Amino acid sequence: MKNIILKNGLIGGLIIAISMIIGTYMCYYNPKGFEPSFALGFGGMLFAFAFIYIGMEQYRKKNSNNKISFGKALQVGSLIALLISTIYVGVWLIEYYNFFPDFIEKYAQSELAHTKPADLADTTAKMNTYKEMYKNPVMIVLLTFMEILPMGLAITLISALILKKK
Repeated sequence: MKNIILKNGLIGGLIIAISMIIGTYMCYYNPKGFEPSFALGFGGMLFAFAFIYIGMEQYRKKNSNNKISFGKALQVGSLIALLISTIYVGVWLIEYYNFFPDFIEKYAQSELAHTKPADLADTTAKMNTYKEMYKNPVMIVLLTFMEILPMGLAITLISALILKKK
């Protein structure tokens, strides 16, 4: 089980790391701003999380006589999702602290530029909250995990339901 989790988690992590690096670069140097990088990041997450299903399928074929219980599928998938998410968070911390320390400022500017005048006060307050949170490294880690881990767990749940033994 460990080899399947490591192999699929590392492949998914590599995919998410590459899409994140390209996406962050696009944020900073693309005149269209953050939107294209959001699409790339989301697509990278979906592609990386395909390895949750692949890992569950490999476990089912290799270790379980072509059957897998819902609980075991959930365990395998959750561990792969956690590994991919941890790589994502690690890459983001390296990028943020070493290459893009002004990210939160640029993000706030982009959000405010795309906000309707009626929503400007709410968006400004929200961005100020994010700026405060980004002063604390623990909050950066938690916010970054919240970007990716729920999607990984949702894909884990769906995949476990699909692959469970009948």
